[in-house]
Amino acid sequence: MNKAHERCGSDEWRQAIRDVILPWALGETDLGDDVLEVGPGYGATTDVLGESVPRLTSVEIDDELALMLTDRFADVPTVQIVRGDATALSYDDDRFTGAACFTMLHHVPTVELQDRLFAEVARVLRPGAALVASDSMASEELEAHHEGDTYNPVDPSTLPARLSAAGFERIEVRTNPLGWAAIARVR
Repeated sequence: MNKAHERCGSDEWRQAIRDVILPWALGETDLGDDVLEVGPGYGATTDVLGESVPRLTSVEIDDELALMLTDRFADVPTVQIVRGDATALSYDDDRFTGAACFTMLHHVPTVELQDRLFAEVARVLRPGAALVASDSMASEELEAHHEGDTYNPVDPSTLPARLSAAGFERIEVRTNPLGWAAIARVR
């Protein structure tokens, strides 16, 4: 991620995640007691999920961010930070009771890799478990914010077919002028 993303570690962004984005995206969805978080970035979502679920495993592909998060959550026994690639997870099938990925899918460079990520998450979730995902709507402003960085926004109208192909059902996609949220359950 480019330097502009340091804002994603700000108190203002953490507050937006806590008060607006997560409540809107999650609704009444129960992620269970052993949750996978994909792409925690600077950890704003990790802060909130780490306080609300009994066990959280956060998989981060960026070495520096994974190290920073490992240090930051070292004294939080319910949160495990893992340096890894969510398109090739090292976990057994049916391991997790729920999964979340927030404001990170636009950093996955291709649609094919995004779809592989969806399939891997489906593989490691127990049958009936929920994936809750959210990201921003594509915009010229966000594209400019990603100068020198990956910016591959997800068109929310494509999510039902893509999530279904990855092994999900009962797919619900909502949008607002700024973003989208999807809840899908493993078959």
